[in-house]
This record gives sequence, structure tokens and C-alpha cells, in this order.
Amino acid sequence: MSNKKKIDMTQGPIMRLVVLFALPICLGNVLQQLYSTVDTLVIGNFCSSASLAAVGTSSQPVELLLCIFLGLGTGISILVSQCTGRGDTESLKRVISTATFFLYICAIPLSFLGILVSPYVLKFMQVPADAWDYAVSYINIVFLGTLGNMGYNMNAGILRGVGDSRASLFFLIISCIVNIVLDLVLVAGLHMDVSGAALATACAMYASWFCSIIYIKKKYPEISFKLLPRKPDKNVFLDIIRVGLPLGLNNSLYSLGHIMMQTLVNAQGTTFIAGCSVAGKVTGIANVAITSFSSAATTFAGQNLGAGRYDRLRQGVKRIPFYSGLITCIAGITLTVFCEPILALFNKDPEVLKIAVRYVHIVLPFTWTYAVFNGIISFVNGLGEVRYPTIINFLMLWAVRIPVGYFINRFIDGGYIMACFPISFTFGMLCMLAFFFTKKWRQMRICP
Repeated sequence: MSNKKKIDMTQGPIMRLVVLFALPICLGNVLQQLYSTVDTLVIGNFCSSASLAAVGTSSQPVELLLCIFLGLGTGISILVSQCTGRGDTESLKRVISTATFFLYICAIPLSFLGILVSPYVLKFMQVPADAWDYAVSYINIVFLGTLGNMGYNMNAGILRGVGDSRASLFFLIISCIVNIVLDLVLVAGLHMDVSGAALATACAMYASWFCSIIYIKKKYPEISFKLLPRKPDKNVFLDIIRVGLPLGLNNSLYSLGHIMMQTLVNAQGTTFIAGCSVAGKVTGIANVAITSFSSAATTFAGQNLGAGRYDRLRQGVKRIPFYSGLITCIAGITLTVFCEPILALFNKDPEVLKIAVRYVHIVLPFTWTYAVFNGIISFVNGLGEVRYPTIINFLMLWAVRIPVGYFINRFIDGGYIMACFPISFTFGMLCMLAFFFTKKWRQMRICP
């Protein structure tokens, strides 16, 4: 596979390759934040606080139902990167063909399941009455875009696995334009409220998916990508389950934990929900490097493991999380200092802004610990070692974040429950650093 846009991470300066790979993903994250921010800006300025709260709380049920497949998608990306490192095109074809089969058997049922189940999830989350109808409407429309969402994420994972991270940026530019234009037309122009925002998001994801299909078929004809599913390869199917299912289950437990946390947020009322939703946009801007460096870490680990380059693995696992943490730390401190004028762009309600500022001041200065944690965990996943990260993720959420959140809400002040995030981030980082004392890593250290 000789496409010039493909990055071979098995040779050359490590951080130069990582940055070249991560930069398009980082820019793509900025674009995703941009159209998410436009959603919030448009809803915050043309709709009510209840509408803003509904959008802020509705992402959790969607995440809960999609997360298992997205974990399987990460497993597919890991297998693709390992095949690429070995130069095994035939195995790569089988992985991608089986991945397409996975897409359809998961996405279509999930679309209908999401519409049926999400009201019960929202009820469990104690969504305020004034935001209820908006939240249900938003979720029902977003779930109609499930196939486009999952299809795009699968194709982006395939491209990252072969070392092509730039293409996803192009798809996101298209998605961003579609989303912004439709937001302005449907919400600001036609006053469709959150239904318009949800429809804009769903259309944007389908646009990204279709573009990714055209790109892969044109630029990588040798992998024989098919739009419709074919008979899956049994061994590849089992490999995807072996690598991806623990990641998917981990994602589902993590998402369920997010719902538990959102329940605590919802209990504080609509104003508090809106404040946290606004603050989330600013923290998202500060965290754009995390996902890109983590994707680079997974691909780097997979390709070099496939190529048997253990020397590069030992170097990369130190450098990638360090630079991810450094960039996130600088961005977090900068945005913490200047957060008030930025937050004021999203909402003019003084009470909403007060909560948003508090959230940013408590969470953002410590998100560098999450960047280091996520960099290491993504690297270890790229090695195919998914058990240890799954255990740590489980402990970080269920043994630390949720209990600390409930403790703060019960015994201190529910208005400060966001303090559980930096506490859990630090715990997770320390636990992932402990991976370097495990038997698996000791074996990696002695390999030539």
C-alpha cells in the first residue's frame, strides 16, 4: 500500500511522525468542537435555557447505546494497524470486510433501540420537567443518524490504522459546514429549536460517512472496500471480538457511569445543567490534543508491534503521553485564565455563567493528568493488551469518580460535584503509570 498520505510509524523520528499523524486529528477535533460550539451558541442565543439543558443532558443516552460498537471500532483500528505494520494486505482486506459486516448488524438495530430505550434512560437521569420534551425530541432525531455516525467512525478508524489521519480532517470540514449551515437555517431561521439542531447533526454525520466511503474506494482500491456487507471471516470476527469487546464493555461501563454523574448534575436543576453544558464547550477546546495524541499512540503501538520494533515501542510510550500532557496543561491554564469572556459568548444568564466559571476553574487546570492517562491507555490498547486498561478505567469511574461525586453531593455541596473529575483523573494516571511495573511490560523491555 503506497499511498503517499499514509504515515509509516515504524521508522523515522518518533515525535515528528506522531505530530504529523496527530495534527489532522487535532484540527478535526477543533472542527468537531466548532460545530458543537455552534450548536450551543445558536441554541443558547435563539432558544431557552431549558433547550440548552436538554442538549447538554441528551448526549449520555446516545453515548451509552453506541459505546459498545465504538469500542469494537477501536479494536478494528488496532487490527488494521497491526496488519499494516506487518505489510499483510490480505489480512487487511479480511479485517475491513468483516468490519463492514459489523457496522450494519449493529447500527440499524441500535437506531430503533435508542428511540425505544432513551426515554427510560432520561427518566432515570431525572431530567427536569421543563427540559423533558426537548430532550426526547433531540434524542429521537439523533438516533436516526446512528448509521452515519458509526459508519464514519469505523472508516476513520480504518484510515488511522493504515496511517492516514489527514483524510478524516477533510470529512469533518464537510460535516462542519453542513452542520453549521443547517443549524442557522433550521434553528435560527425556521425556529425548529432542538429538533433543528438534532437534524443538523444527523445530516452532518451522514455527509461525513458518504465522503469517507468515496475516499477509501478511490485512494485504497487494493483493500477492496465494499459499501454493503459481505460474509465475515470467522477468525477475524473472533479477533475483533477478542480485542474490541473488552473496549466496548469498558466504554459501556464508562458511559453508564457518565449517566450516574449526569443524574447528580440534573438533580441541581436546569440552571446548573446549562452551566455545566456551557463549561463543557470550553473544556472541550482545551482537550483537543488528547484524542489526537491518543489515536496516534494506538496506531504507533499497533504498527510497531506488528513490525517487531520493540525499541521504538519503549521510546514512544514515554514521549507521546508526555507531550499530550504538556500541550493540554498549557491550553488548560490559558483557558482557565480567560474563561469568563469566552463563556459569556454562549449564554448571558449570570447564574449560568457563575456555575460555568466554577466548573472551568475546578476541572481545567488538572486535565493534563487525563491526557497522560489517556495517552498511556491508548498505547497499551494498541499493543492488544486491553485487560489492564479495562480494569483501571472501571476503577477510575466506579471506585473513585462516582463515589467521590456522591460524597460531595451528600456531605459537602452538590454545586461542587465537578471536583470528582480531577480526583479521578489523577488516580487513573497513577494507575496507568503502574503498568510499567507489570510482567507484560518487563517482557517488552527485554525484547530486542
